Amino acid sequence: MMLLRHAEECIARCRVLALYTEEPGFTTRTFLAPSMHQVHRDLTGWMRSSGMTVRVDGVGNLRACYAAAHVGAPVLCIGSHLDTVPRAGAFDGILGVVMGVKLIELLGRRRLPFAIEVVGFSEEEGVRFGLPFIGSRAFIGELDPSLLLKCDENGVSVADAIRDFGLTGVEQLEERAAAYLEFHIEQGPVLESLGMPLSVVVAIAGQTRVRLTFEGRAGHAGTTPMTLRRDALACAAEWMNEVETYAANTMGMVATVGRLDVVPGAPNVVPGIAKLTLDIRHEEDTLRERGVEHLVARASAIASRRGIHLTSEIVSNQAAVRMDRDLTGMLASAAERVGQCVHSITSGAGHDAMIMARKMPSAMLFLRSPGGLSHHPDESVLAEDIAAALAVGLKFLETYT
Repeated sequence: MMLLRHAEECIARCRVLALYTEEPGFTTRTFLAPSMHQVHRDLTGWMRSSGMTVRVDGVGNLRACYAAAHVGAPVLCIGSHLDTVPRAGAFDGILGVVMGVKLIELLGRRRLPFAIEVVGFSEEEGVRFGLPFIGSRAFIGELDPSLLLKCDENGVSVADAIRDFGLTGVEQLEERAAAYLEFHIEQGPVLESLGMPLSVVVAIAGQTRVRLTFEGRAGHAGTTPMTLRRDALACAAEWMNEVETYAANTMGMVATVGRLDVVPGAPNVVPGIAKLTLDIRHEEDTLRERGVEHLVARASAIASRRGIHLTSEIVSNQAAVRMDRDLTGMLASAAERVGQCVHSITSGAGHDAMIMARKMPSAMLFLRSPGGLSHHPDESVLAEDIAAALAVGLKFLETYT
């Protein structure tokens, strides 16, 4: 019952933070947007009240340290991201930070054999600059200096945004950081379909994004016979059906054509150009790579048969990441010890944990997403699920070594 009250407070805090936005009436907060100052202000107040020292690092990560019982002890990092997609919900990312703070509060100033750093990463979604994980990349010391020159649609570079926010730039990883734990909503329907509140993440799926352009020939919709058309959109549509069929017949694969731009885009003109994106994900890199190769080859074959010119470009290619077996086992054991059934899941979405795992053992705990809904204003989470996750988190802190 006590944890339920604290869970409800976590929800209330997330709702307050969701009000800090660049788009009135919606939650839209990108990398180092002015509203991030308000998020930092409120979180800093809660963090300091629980006994943490707080600072903002050189790229806008909010970092709060809860000291260990002894000087020089290793550091367990607990975190997630503070930015959002456009018109987001109140819980994606930021719930993990709020829960980290709540766990420190629940310790009641009791010191542990390790320090805890609660981290609110400044950027994960890649909305403003098309570059995801700026916060966690910088945290582990892997933000390429050339990426600081990347500009948003207004011509403002990453370096400019850092300076405009009042920051100095990239810092080095805390050398004592020994492990990373992230709480996150599932953002999908699996846990709800199973009737389960929590799941231990065993892997984060690899992801490839491809940009394709089918170029045919525009023509009058009334005077161009069907047999003489070079319809770029019809070609793309045939290929899109192949994408759906291939992914549906490959266990564990998801493939999405998430964007389609048609030129000239008039109702009485045969489409001359169709530009599409392909997003394909799988926990096994070989199957994902094979899928990309197959679907691009099919696009080429379909285009050739229809007299359409195809160009394709791999925009990003992220390998699958396994969570640390020992740390994941400790998390699963903690769940069992507080009476939670343990379910293992592979995350189809990317998370900061996949970046942190490059430098330290990492683990994730998913919370059920009602309706499987995320990246949407109606995104929600159940108080009883947060209470269950807090119980697991406390037990994990008791047993972590």
